[in-house]
Amino acid sequence: MSAKLKFFLIVILGIFATAGAGVYITQRQTSAPIFETSNGQTQQVGAIDQSQEVVAYSERFDYKTIPLEKINSSLQGSDPATLALNAFDGIASMGGTRKVEVAYPQRNQAFVTITQTKRGDDSVGIKYRVEMTTFGRSLFTSSPPVWQIVWAGVSSQE
Repeated sequence: MSAKLKFFLIVILGIFATAGAGVYITQRQTSAPIFETSNGQTQQVGAIDQSQEVVAYSERFDYKTIPLEKINSSLQGSDPATLALNAFDGIASMGGTRKVEVAYPQRNQAFVTITQTKRGDDSVGIKYRVEMTTFGRSLFTSSPPVWQIVWAGVSSQE
């Protein structure tokens, strides 16, 4: 085989090899959001098609954004509910009852809603919403993921 023919074959194979690298196969997957209430019960809601993803930002319209710099606790932890409760540590001193709900709309997202009702009144006093994403895992692969607060908001309803 001549050198020109070898060079030509290498160029052609190189073109096909790089052109083939640009082909991606996509597959539609469904995800089922999982909700966890403050008493430890978990609920799974019907599957949601990825093309109909729930937009988390629409939920923010009811809340006033809290700058993350104003949160005095750590923004990372292994349990979303505990992380959110620590972020708003002062609400326990308000009295009344507190309800904590955790939703996992996707594997790497957690939304925590803390509802604080006034003492002696069933109406909602203050609602907090904390959105988190997974930051990675700690040292061991069997350990739970590390969550990081990416957004927080408050809504007061009188």
